[in-house]
Amino acid sequence: MSPSPRYGRPAIVLHWLVAVLMVLNVILALSADLLPEGWVRPVIDTHKSVGITVLGLALLRLLWRLSHAPPPLPAGYRSWERRTSLLVHGLLYLLMFALPLSGWLHDSAWKAAASHPMKLYGLVPWPRIGWITQLDPALKERLHDLFGGWHTALGYALYLLFGLHLAGALKHQLVDREPELQRIGL
Repeated sequence: MSPSPRYGRPAIVLHWLVAVLMVLNVILALSADLLPEGWVRPVIDTHKSVGITVLGLALLRLLWRLSHAPPPLPAGYRSWERRTSLLVHGLLYLLMFALPLSGWLHDSAWKAAASHPMKLYGLVPWPRIGWITQLDPALKERLHDLFGGWHTALGYALYLLFGLHLAGALKHQLVDREPELQRIGL
């Protein structure tokens, strides 16, 4: 069996960078409640910075993907595997945008946003979404809860899709003996 064509270096770098940052952000989010009080704010601020970074990298990744066709799937894929692969990848792309945007909406509706300016990695000022910050405090509180719920639900969707993505890659690599992981740089 001849090896499958590989993704280009920019696609590989963006894939792994976004993946590592998303995993890091999950760890940051889940650890915040377990940390001493003095560590919570810096961890949440880092979570926000990583989320905005993922949003920027996702935009780069999408632009790259739109201008560079991915290598074809191996010929051995069944039609349902091709459809599932396309669906999972499409949903993962959607989550790369929806998760950071829902977090940004959630943060913009935070009642203490005005007294806690957001700075990327503590250095670069980052704006809240202006029309949300100008809303009536009671409405902002309801939106904060709503957007927080969206952000949490999208996080659970990420766990599910990440698991499917990983299971599919490992199935093709280990069971089907196709060089699946080599296509994306491993």
